[in-house]
Amino acid sequence: MSLTTPTPVPAARPGRRGVLALGLAALTATTVGAAAPVAVPAPRRPAAGLLDASGALAELRAGNDRFAALRQRHPHQDEARRATVAVAQHPFAAVLGCIDSRVPPELVFDQGLGDLLAVRSAGQALDEAVLGSLQYGVEELHVPLVLVLGHERCGAAAAAVEYVRTGNPAEGHLERVVEELAPAARATRHLPGDWVENTVRANVDRITRRLARDAAFSHARIVGARFDLDTGKVAFHPA
Repeated sequence: MSLTTPTPVPAARPGRRGVLALGLAALTATTVGAAAPVAVPAPRRPAAGLLDASGALAELRAGNDRFAALRQRHPHQDEARRATVAVAQHPFAAVLGCIDSRVPPELVFDQGLGDLLAVRSAGQALDEAVLGSLQYGVEELHVPLVLVLGHERCGAAAAAVEYVRTGNPAEGHLERVVEELAPAARATRHLPGDWVENTVRANVDRITRRLARDAAFSHARIVGARFDLDTGKVAFHPA
């Protein structure tokens, strides 16, 4: 037996493809090793998202009662709620409201992040973008309730009344809004009471009926309502 230490044979250097393969293998192992321990739990569906149409309407009523009485709870506005809705949203109702700065749905109904899908246009005027936004809420987010929210002293309704009274069209893009509310103004022209107020109510009823006839909203309950700027109360139609 020879005690002579054998001369080591140098290892073969990998070719270009071999180096690339080794690099990809190492990268894959590193990536898998880093990602394996991380488990992302499925987001829990908020309790509000489990409401049916009646429950959603009751929640809106209760929230508005708190708002009108100045006893707001300001729910779902903390860090935990923000983290929850960052990964998924489950609003319990869609609100089609006016752009009026005095009628923000989340405040009027004392709700927080992820509770309401708010769609707003002047006088709740409908166009394809508004209808598509509401349809997204019903079909994709499965909201059981769509609330059409008019309000006292609506400027868009006043403009529609002025248009019907004088025949003078509004300027620029406002013409589209006024034309959308004009049928409600015409229908209430000879009714007793305040013409603008009657137009607001008629417009809400008109939009509510239109949405109820649309197959895109067949899976949701459509309800109309009016917000009183003075009292902060919402009157639902029918009560």
